[in-house]
Amino acid sequence: MEPAQAFGVALRQRRKFAKLTQEQLALEAEVERVFVSWLETGKKQPTLQTILKLSKALNCSAADLVADAEQHLKESDQT
Repeated sequence: MEPAQAFGVALRQRRKFAKLTQEQLALEAEVERVFVSWLETGKKQPTLQTILKLSKALNCSAADLVADAEQHLKESDQT
């Protein structure tokens, strides 16, 4: 799994846990809905500014969001 894909998995899980649609998250984070989709599918990589906006909208820290992505990377390396 690539880092962008791992971030996408982490983002999707956090978004679903927060019971937000992609559109709702996009509005809260002040990004385009399609960009959220691209992030979740690993087609795009977020900047630090975007990670901070997304984490605020998801009511978690940026560190937690990145740590989730790192965990997914570790898990994919073990398989």
